[in-house]
Amino acid sequence: MKNNVVKEKSFAFALRIVKLSKHLNQEKQEYVLSKQLLRSGTAIGALVREAEYNE
Repeated sequence: MKNNVVKEKSFAFALRIVKLSKHLNQEKQEYVLSKQLLRSGTAIGALVREAEYNE
């Protein structure tokens, strides 16, 4: 299996988004913002996976 840079970067980005979302939720009590950020930030991985399998 070949290395997929986009897949690796999107995974790393999603991990950072999850951490940021937790911080916003716990420290700043920004529930709506953190929820939307988590949803959109982690959707990137799903979109990359979908594009990969449609090739």
